[in-house]
Amino acid sequence: MEVNEKRYDDMIYRRCGHSGILLPAISLGLWHNFGSVDVFDHFIRIAHTAFDKGITHFDLANNYGPEYGSAEENFGRILKKGLGNYRDELIISSKAGYDMWPGPYGNWGSRKYLTASLDQSLKRMGLDYVDIFYSHRPDPSTPIEETMGALIDIVRQGKALYVGISNYNDEETKAALSVLKDHKVHCLIHQSKYSLFERWVEPRLLPLLEDEGVGLIAFSPLAQGLLTNKYLNGIPDNSRAAKPSGHLQKNQVTEEVVTKVRRLNDIAISRGQTLAEMALAWLLKDERVTSVLVGASSVEQLLDNLKALKHLPFAEEELSAIERVLL
Repeated sequence: MEVNEKRYDDMIYRRCGHSGILLPAISLGLWHNFGSVDVFDHFIRIAHTAFDKGITHFDLANNYGPEYGSAEENFGRILKKGLGNYRDELIISSKAGYDMWPGPYGNWGSRKYLTASLDQSLKRMGLDYVDIFYSHRPDPSTPIEETMGALIDIVRQGKALYVGISNYNDEETKAALSVLKDHKVHCLIHQSKYSLFERWVEPRLLPLLEDEGVGLIAFSPLAQGLLTNKYLNGIPDNSRAAKPSGHLQKNQVTEEVVTKVRRLNDIAISRGQTLAEMALAWLLKDERVTSVLVGASSVEQLLDNLKALKHLPFAEEELSAIERVLL
């Protein structure tokens, strides 16, 4: 595997909370497009291009695919085919918390599930450790001390260098951080859904993370494709919303939403950006956001997303215009 010797020249790196870790402003998520239903030669090109452009952070979870586990298996194949030679330049993250295998021990937040799941993830990827391991969601039926205790032990066993939490609200986050601090294990990062259309983190969670020295990484920054030019003129046949199952349904692409998307697109054009580029830049305007996670179905789409880094600042008039659209 030949790599770009200037891969770090153009990427922006941000400190993750109060830690020694710098993450790329844009990270690559393997939620979609790296599963067993996808083409290996296609997604290995995406992974190699990402690394060549300075993306050092690859984000996975136990059940990413489809099929469950196949994204990690395929990422393990990518590592064996050359990317693994640069393991010490990579931040590899995985998670457990959602459905993975049948029975009472393959879901949620028990010590049994988190420990067994990470062991399986390491085998699938051919790794001795991951850099970040997350509790993927809070478990209302398991004491937070048990879930966080599992993360603490995973760090002390050397199976993960850092721990994170994902999909925890502000009160759940407070409880989790309290347990971790009592055991002198720092929560590195919080992964949350955050976009122009999903802003629940702003009032309480972002200030809490700033106070506690925890980084935030945003997933679904393009609202499953809504914040692109894909839906400006209806629902294309090959889009996510056109499929009978998935995370974006036709009934979410309302005329009201499309009208907002068109107005946001006009603002983006006036900035010399695509809507997707502006949506990513809008998240990164806030220094509390360490990184944004993008998926990519092609090398071209990944390169287009990276263009957001060329124009991050916003004028006050632009921010005000965006807020008027989102009211």
